[in-house]
Amino acid sequence: MAKKKEEKTNVMRILEQKRIPYQPHFYEEGEGPEGTREYGLHVAQALGQDPERCFKTLVARGSSGGIFVFEIPVGKNLDLKKAAKAVGEKSVELLPVAQIHAVTGYIRGGCSPVGMKKAYPTVLHQTAADYAAIYISGGKIGAQVELAPGDLMTLLRASLADLTAEE
Repeated sequence: MAKKKEEKTNVMRILEQKRIPYQPHFYEEGEGPEGTREYGLHVAQALGQDPERCFKTLVARGSSGGIFVFEIPVGKNLDLKKAAKAVGEKSVELLPVAQIHAVTGYIRGGCSPVGMKKAYPTVLHQTAADYAAIYISGGKIGAQVELAPGDLMTLLRASLADLTAEE
């Protein structure tokens, strides 16, 4: 598979500014395995990585009106009750796609927890701690960054919790 043009993103600039080691990875846009619309699984496949190490960024609004960011493995689904519990809300609902750019500054498929318009409370799925490095969006479609989950958590003041639905 041909590589996408390697262009430094704001996420990469922020990581460099904060002196956080990372490895950039680039891939061609596409659909998920067998033509599915699972972009996260496509990314893992394009990078030749285990989908459990590749995390997708989900943005939700709590019942109090606050915005929260959740990082979960690309092949998993967010359990809204577990997510609400993790951030101390009665409930959370995922933001409609049409609101993602206005809230985060990113578009769907290129949303990163690093460099959003505001610093929102962020929770990583607990399995992130199982790996020396995980992959997150590089801030645009076609770019990912590989970094230590501890460094990401420190940068974002994030916490860990069980966030995914049982399969």
